[in-house]
Amino acid sequence: MTPEQVVATRGPALLRLAWLLTADGPAAEDLVQEAFARALPRWSSIGAGRHEAYLRTTIRSVWIDSLRRRAARVVLDVVPEPPETPQPDGDLERAPARLAVQQALKLLSVRQRTVLVLRYYEDLTEAETARLMRISVGTVKSQAHHALARLRALAPELAELLVEPPDDSVRSEREVLG
Repeated sequence: MTPEQVVATRGPALLRLAWLLTADGPAAEDLVQEAFARALPRWSSIGAGRHEAYLRTTIRSVWIDSLRRRAARVVLDVVPEPPETPQPDGDLERAPARLAVQQALKLLSVRQRTVLVLRYYEDLTEAETARLMRISVGTVKSQAHHALARLRALAPELAELLVEPPDDSVRSEREVLG
């Protein structure tokens, strides 16, 4: 697959991942662009069918690296809307829940949002999330617990979706982040 084909077919999904991490449209676009810039020199060596996985991993790595560089920086409360994505016909009844989750995610701290996105959207284990973020597994657990509690408070209509899974089990993105 060429880079243009990946952008055309998987670009919206990559942008959605970046937006979930950043909660900022322009920052999400920059994150995806940086991932492509890092992948292009290696494109032919990545391997057929592995380009999206490589880009998703690169997006996560670039985001985590940027968090480390600007750990002391204040995050603005004003966040633009997420990028438009086409919705399959069957998901129309879930649209209000998805919007409520997106609005509540914007109000979480950067670390809490990152933990939730990596654990439940990217389906990483607690250990993988801890390794990627360079924090302890206990911190991942407590951040996820506090983030889910905050989401329950901010969006009580989503309480049934925000049940914490047993230790180190992973719920799909559709169950938690809609």
